This record gives sequence, C-alpha cells and structure tokens, in this order.
Amino acid sequence: MSKAQSIFGPKYMALSIGIILAVMAVGFEGLAVTTVAPSIANDLNGISLYGWIFSAYLLAQIIGTLVVGRQIDRNGPALAFTVALLLFATGLIVAALSSHMYVLIGSRALQGLGAGAMMTCVYTAISLSYPDELRTKILGAFGTAYVLPSMIGPYVAGVIAQQLSWRFIFWGVLPFLLLAALLSLPVFRKLKTPDTRGGGTGFGATWLAILLAIGTGLFLSGLGMLPKPMGIILLVLGLLLMVQPLRKLLPSGTLALRKGLPSVLASRGLFFAAYVSTQNFLVLALTEIKGVAPDVAGLIVASAALSWCAATYVQSYWDTHDKGQGRYKRISIGVLLIAIGIAMLIWVPAVNLVIAVIGQMITGIGIGLAHPTSGAVAFTSSDEEGAGKVSANLQFADSFTPGVVIGIGGAIIAISQATGLSMEIGIIGAMTFQFVLILVSLLASLRIKNSQTSSKSEH
Repeated sequence: MSKAQSIFGPKYMALSIGIILAVMAVGFEGLAVTTVAPSIANDLNGISLYGWIFSAYLLAQIIGTLVVGRQIDRNGPALAFTVALLLFATGLIVAALSSHMYVLIGSRALQGLGAGAMMTCVYTAISLSYPDELRTKILGAFGTAYVLPSMIGPYVAGVIAQQLSWRFIFWGVLPFLLLAALLSLPVFRKLKTPDTRGGGTGFGATWLAILLAIGTGLFLSGLGMLPKPMGIILLVLGLLLMVQPLRKLLPSGTLALRKGLPSVLASRGLFFAAYVSTQNFLVLALTEIKGVAPDVAGLIVASAALSWCAATYVQSYWDTHDKGQGRYKRISIGVLLIAIGIAMLIWVPAVNLVIAVIGQMITGIGIGLAHPTSGAVAFTSSDEEGAGKVSANLQFADSFTPGVVIGIGGAIIAISQATGLSMEIGIIGAMTFQFVLILVSLLASLRIKNSQTSSKSEH
C-alpha cells in the first residue's frame, strides 16, 4: 500500500495517531475504573453508592453524545473537541483528588460528558477527513485502539491500585489526552461541516437528551430494584420517558428497523450490546459457576479481543480489494458469527475452557468484521444527515445500548435469585437474552442495503 493510501501516510498521520490516542485513553480509563471501583468505594466509604460510579458516567455520556452532534453540524468539530477534552481532563483531575463519594460521582459525570462528546468528534473527523476507501481502515484501527486496553487495562489498573493508589490511574490518563490534543486539534481546526438539513435545534436536542438520560436513569434504577413493586413502577416510568426522545433523536424508523441508515444503527447497537454484555456475563459464569480463577477468565475474554483485532485488518483488506462492494454482506456475516459464538456460551453447564475460548474467538471475528464496516456504511449518509449527527448516532449505539442491555441482563440474574432459582439459571437467561438481540440485529443487517436512501431524521 502506498503512503497516499495509508492512514499513517504524511497527510493523515497526525490525525490518525491523535484520535487513536484519544480512543485508547477513554477505553483504558473506563476498563480501569471497572477494576478499581470496589477499592474506590471502600476508600471513600461509599459502597451504598457503588452503582453510581458507572451510572453517572453512562447518563452524562448520553447527553454529551447527542448534544454535541448538533453543535458540530453548525460550528464544526474543533470547538466541541476542545471542550470535550477539557471536560474529560477536569473529570480525571477531580476524581484523582476526590475525598468524598459524591465528588467522585460528579467527576464521573464530567468524564461521561467529555467522553461522549470526544468520541462523537472523533467519528466526525473520520467522516470529514478520510476518503471512503480509507474509512474501514481507520475505523479498524479505532476499534483496535479500544480493544487493546481490554487486554492489558484491568491488569495494569490492578497493579497500580495495589502498588500505589487508584488515584494514579486518573492522573496517568492525562498525558495521553494532552498528546492527543497536540496531534489532533490542528487538523480539527481545518475541518468544516457541509451545510446540513438534519442539524435540528440545539435547544430541543439538549432537552431531549436530558429527558432520555432521566428516563434511562429511572429505567436502570428500576431494573436494580426488581422484582419489588417500586422497581416495576420506575422501570415503566423510565420506558415512557425514553420512547419519545429515542424517536426524535435517532433517524426516523430506527426502532422499526427501516431500510438504510436506521437499520445500520439498529443492527450496530444490538450486536455491540450483545457482544459487550456477553463478555460481562461470561466472566461471571466462569468465576462463580465454573470456579475459574479471575486471571484465567480475563485471558479467555481477551481471546475475543485478539480475534477482533485480526478481523479488522482482514476486513480492511477485503474492502480495498472489492472497493466497498461487499460491505453489506460483511456486516451480515459478522453478525451471524457473533450469534454462533454467543450460542456456544449460552448453556453454562456445558461450557468448558476450550468451548469458551472458541466461542469468544468466533465472536471476536464477527465483531471485527461488522463494527468498522457498519461505521463506514453509516458515513455514506453523512451528506444528508450531517456528519456530526451521524457520528453522534454511531457513538450513541456504542454506549447507550450496551449500558441498558447489561442492566437488563443483571436484572434477569437478580430476579432468578429472588425467586429461588440458581445464579446459573439466571446467567443462562441473561445469555439467552443476548442471543435474541443478535437475531434481531441479524434481521436488521439484512435490511441495510443502501444507507444513502434512508429517510431523514425527525426534528
């Protein structure tokens, strides 16, 4: 491949390295917090608020993701990216200095706002800066940058927390952000978004995003309280608050799997949620049911990350070879492979280490094919929908859906135990739910065809 065709050629090197560092910083921080959250909660006497370490991040991320997409389409990505970096960095500093759990939770909200906005800006930069033939390559590198921390992040975070303090994890991410800013911002300042008709009003989008965050918070709180009556009430109220913002903020027809961009986003949100959730519940099954040591369980989960990385480079080679003509087929094949991998893991009593590794590697190949390719297909509609808005939709699919699906899976396990069933049955139920989602995602992937013909978003 000539330098002119490379994402690391002279024209793209600074931006490519900059956005990869930004993605790695967000990915590592998120996984590191998962590892050290118990230590944080114990140190700050906040065990009762443990879940809010993650919920505050997710709910703020929803707002940051959806609001910034509209701002980008009106003002370009440079200012939004700068604000996002500052918010994320401020959240890291406040977290490192926290002496009370409420302060820590507030810092996580700042991090969520910054991360959601930052990733939306990164997707926009990919849409505006790279030609179509390079998008699957940079999106593949993007995916690898997010996956690599999953292989080393938890271990490194554990060592830092044990040998030094969990506070050093937040301090340690700051240099990566600084370098990402130095490399990326000069390019971001040159990017201009074309005139778009899908930007909507920033004020309306902001309130819809806030309403969605409130509804999601009530929904997740209700899931955590099931099967108590108050849990059911909160769950239903949350759903009612979520429906209208989802209909307005996502492209029209997304919830109905309409052909084109709506099906791209629906399929992506569902297969990514099923993938992430399966990782969580597989670790639980291996450690709590099968008696596997946590470090071994971590290595098994990492096998999916390895095959994901390999598949991203294979799909970029195929994309170059067929000039993008096989993208729709690769998405469907990828989703089908994820379904096969998850199907191998559903029946927990039959899962041994060999089956777990094979299932994970098949799942990783599937996500490596489908994830970057679906992003490239979505970007073909950016002229109609607006680059910032499409980017926000992609980031939303990658963050909102997994958060909700993990909450539902956790509720299935909690209900099984509350009704006298074993944790094993609960995990089987949670894994079966992921499989159902994958089947819906597969149906949506078969309806993508041409995202350029998708209908426009409601405003």
